[in-house]
Amino acid sequence: MSSQVCVLNTSHVHPVQTDDLSPPCHGEQKLSFLDLLQISKTIQRLFFFDGPDLPPFPSVVSALRSSLAATLAVFLPLAGNLALRPASGDVVLDFSPAAVSSGVKFVEAEFSGGADGMRRLARDAEHDTQAFVQLVPDLEATQLPAPVLAVQVTRPAGAGGGGGAVAVGVSIRHAVADGQAVWRFLRAWSKASREGSASLAAPGFVQPTFDRAGIRHPKAAEMARTVLSLVAPALPLLRSASSKPEIMKQSRRTFLLRADEIRSLKQHILEQSRAVNGGEPCKPPSTYVAISSLAWTSVVRAKPSIHDADDVQLMISADCRNRIRPPLGDAFFGTCVKPCFARARAGDLRRGEGGGGGVALARAAAAIQDAIRAHLEELGGDPLSDAESWTAAYRAVPQERFVAVGSSNRFMAYETDFGWGAPTRVELVSLFVRQMVTLLGANDGGVQVSVALDDAEAMEAFAASFVVPVSLVFPAAAGD
Repeated sequence: MSSQVCVLNTSHVHPVQTDDLSPPCHGEQKLSFLDLLQISKTIQRLFFFDGPDLPPFPSVVSALRSSLAATLAVFLPLAGNLALRPASGDVVLDFSPAAVSSGVKFVEAEFSGGADGMRRLARDAEHDTQAFVQLVPDLEATQLPAPVLAVQVTRPAGAGGGGGAVAVGVSIRHAVADGQAVWRFLRAWSKASREGSASLAAPGFVQPTFDRAGIRHPKAAEMARTVLSLVAPALPLLRSASSKPEIMKQSRRTFLLRADEIRSLKQHILEQSRAVNGGEPCKPPSTYVAISSLAWTSVVRAKPSIHDADDVQLMISADCRNRIRPPLGDAFFGTCVKPCFARARAGDLRRGEGGGGGVALARAAAAIQDAIRAHLEELGGDPLSDAESWTAAYRAVPQERFVAVGSSNRFMAYETDFGWGAPTRVELVSLFVRQMVTLLGANDGGVQVSVALDDAEAMEAFAASFVVPVSLVFPAAAGD
């Protein structure tokens, strides 16, 4: 892979204590079995910014560094390390004074393609995966102890002190944060950059909590050992799930569904669901379910190697913070998601009426809603009680017939304003499975849908199928 990015400077940002913020509370937290499931993964988010309000690059770097230092004082564990305690075999999040003394790696870099090249990366629907990977920082460590956060800020070549474009890459180990937690940190950091460090101590700002004690299971210790034997069998050595050759060879593309298209999609699914069920009342699909249904049916149609009689599987990740009893609350900073597996026959997801395949969409939506009901709603206040079955369920279907849906349309990524306006493009660079779909909230009620498939041919077939059917039945949105 040829390098398009040159590192200009590498430094480290340390958490600061100011008059506005409480003193940092040092310590360590033992990772839960939910955390350990993600120990080999890194969440890498990439933001592109440009426009007349973008300050010169030195000012961007200064603002990001100072606000990051203030934010780390509140999110202190992000300045620490993952560490192994050999005596017990536990993996912990260590944010003792010694662990945080190294600080968070902060990389300043330059993109050889210039400002026009950087804007092209932010504009094109097709991902330049090699360039994206070079615009996010590598957390480097291949064994414990290992840092959990790194930041990279990249300017275009030939820009001097300005250039009107910049990329900000953030890498966080998935074992310490799920998507909800990552966006909580990014909102706090951008708020501190935009409004000053005092905003993190102002009334209304919810302080994060890191205690994993609320994540309970009767066999938690046994499952932790089992998980580690599967995903990190050679501790303290780590292996990466996002740098596998087949992942790097994916074809990736981003689509945008407008608010009116989403309304039409939901209405169409509801209409066809009623038809399939003989006119009986049906549960309206949420935005998440509707878009996941369209993506799932489009992937199945794009894969001629999947036969109609084959079982196919869709995995969605459900946030359990407020389903656990007692609830952990939105302030919980850690990993608290569980997989929910929807299954269907491939032929049922291909059969439809006219453009868009209404019946197929209705069957896909029903399978997803059934999975949510079985894996969440019917388990009441104990959504983790079926955790022992997750690994077997994941392995039950070959990867060729498996699609994962990640992130959420409720994550308002384009509100990440560090003080110079909204980003022009936000993407998840690190992917963990061969076929993956990620959602993000977009402007004006739209939803960004980023798709990764095995190859370009499959992506072309997917794009041809990923079309919202037109419905004239219901003038208002169904579900939320």
